[in-house]
Amino acid sequence: MICVLVPLILVGVGLIAGGLYLRSVEGKVDRVDAFTQVPEASRPQKDAAAGKSMNFLLLGSDTRDPDNLGGSRSDTIIILHLNKDQSAAQLISIPRDTWVYIPKSANGQHGDTNSKINAAYAWGGIPLMVQTVENYTGVRLDHVALVDFAGFKEIVDALGGVDINVETSFTSTHSLSGVNGKRHFDAGPQEMDGAAALDYARERYSFKDGDFARIRHQQQVIKAILDKAASGGTLANPTKINGFLQATTNTVSVDKDLNLLSMATQLRHLRSGNLHFYTSPSKGTGTIGNQSVVLPDKTKAKALFDAVRKDDTSTIETLGGASK
Repeated sequence: MICVLVPLILVGVGLIAGGLYLRSVEGKVDRVDAFTQVPEASRPQKDAAAGKSMNFLLLGSDTRDPDNLGGSRSDTIIILHLNKDQSAAQLISIPRDTWVYIPKSANGQHGDTNSKINAAYAWGGIPLMVQTVENYTGVRLDHVALVDFAGFKEIVDALGGVDINVETSFTSTHSLSGVNGKRHFDAGPQEMDGAAALDYARERYSFKDGDFARIRHQQQVIKAILDKAASGGTLANPTKINGFLQATTNTVSVDKDLNLLSMATQLRHLRSGNLHFYTSPSKGTGTIGNQSVVLPDKTKAKALFDAVRKDDTSTIETLGGASK
């Protein structure tokens, strides 16, 4: 997710060996066909008021999640809106259990029904996820980045750990390397290595608000990675930079049309203080059939995503609530 943006920011500020180095990195990033199978007639159009703003769909799959038995559902879904002067970005998380309409898959075997939004990825891969998110939000997506969220472990370790302020004490129930599969976190600021950061970012069973807590923690880890990657200690250390970039390229896939060198230039001023995190409005959780789902607040969500479509930053801030 933000793993795509951080190396672009680093190159953009000119602290790596310029475009030639980025091209060598770009060649190692896997490319995916995100849009060919998405019917153009079904896609929303950009609003003229949005100017040169851009919308990214960031997808994360946690293949080590015990709930993710098939390994094919997207567990993290974020719309990243880069405003038209590239001075700031708004990241809006859509809970993976949000109950939405999923269009028919390209092979005609799935979809055309209501289900949890992350089922779109299982039924039709990235193209159906793009179509589903665009249908739900009315926001036209320009680019897609896919990350194996478990890869955050290697990325965080390449940075030498990250600083996280744990909001409340809890015990992770499915730890990667804790004692007996558990890891305890005390409330307060602490430095985490990759395994601890991943345990922190993937836990949901220890919290009353479940996946909403996990979203908050994922957002914390994203900001912490950007803070550490853009810090003087990292920028001045070629070994750390190289290790971080190599870990990133092993974890990230992007759509075929994303020009990394151009994006590096556009994002050179972006820092964590310019990133603002929100969650798509919902009415809480409920049960549909035998499934526990997140019930979207369609009225509030429409207003929020209309503001994204128009690049109306002040309205996004008002409707999205306080930044995390």
